[in-house]
Amino acid sequence: MSHSLFGKGEIVPKDFLALADWKASELHALLNRADELKRMLSVGEQPLVLQGKTLALYFEKPSLRTRVTFEVGMAQLGGSTISLQPEQVGLGQRESVSDVARGLSRWVDGIMMRTFSHEVVCDFAREASIPVINGLTDLLHPCQAMADLQTVAERMPLGEAVIAYVGDGNNVSSSLLHACALLGAHFQIATPATHTLPEAVRKRGEELARESGSKLLFTSDPAEAVQGANFVYTDVWTSMGQEEEAAERRSLFAPYQVNAQLLSHAPEAFVLHCLPAHRGEEISAEVLEGRAAFRALRVATILFFSFRAASQPGGADLVARLK
Repeated sequence: MSHSLFGKGEIVPKDFLALADWKASELHALLNRADELKRMLSVGEQPLVLQGKTLALYFEKPSLRTRVTFEVGMAQLGGSTISLQPEQVGLGQRESVSDVARGLSRWVDGIMMRTFSHEVVCDFAREASIPVINGLTDLLHPCQAMADLQTVAERMPLGEAVIAYVGDGNNVSSSLLHACALLGAHFQIATPATHTLPEAVRKRGEELARESGSKLLFTSDPAEAVQGANFVYTDVWTSMGQEEEAAERRSLFAPYQVNAQLLSHAPEAFVLHCLPAHRGEEISAEVLEGRAAFRALRVATILFFSFRAASQPGGADLVARLK
């Protein structure tokens, strides 16, 4: 399969690069299977559906939750991991992307990549014969969005959920838009006019929303975005690689802090944060400690995605392709 930025879902993709590459029915199946695996593990059952399989983990960026949850997830499902650092691999320098992709395809069963450039992950997936999972790029963060929607689905039907995002139009909000638009949740986002979602991301989200019935709101007013929300979501204002802009961003995004005043417009809403959190910047300490019940809970859900269906009859997803 070719790797366009956002596929149309005509066939099951080999890779988990962008949620818009997948059909809504496939993502619902991912959520259902993840829920099943969580229930099994909670009662002491260990479904060893990835026994004998090895996942390579490639990190260009620092990682706590992504590294730990993928390693723990593979172990709980019977598999193993190998961690690869950029200085060891020399991707595109010591060796070409194509040579590394072809070599790893012979030695491991899949690879999770956490990189700056989304194009690097797409190029790698194009050359690799094994499944490639986007663990985060500057453009998209699909595993995060799926983990968040699982957390939402554990509280209410996705078709009834109103999710508000307040802050930067970044990789997390881009994938969250596509997740909501695909699965029928309503999505309301407030960003400064200078830091909106990428045009291609928004356009694809609007296309998906028309198909699912998801209602979308794009605004620069945080209070408007959180009106009627069941969940209010935020993320850091300064992502990795943007450190030189930190002071400017703190000033620009100050009106977008998730605090008690903002939540007075959504008094019953839960608060979601993908972490790490900067107390006093994108979220107040009072809110993070008092209302963000899902700041850590959702972390445990990441590990189930992309590998969820190794035991599903027919294996109609990228996990089954490991077999």
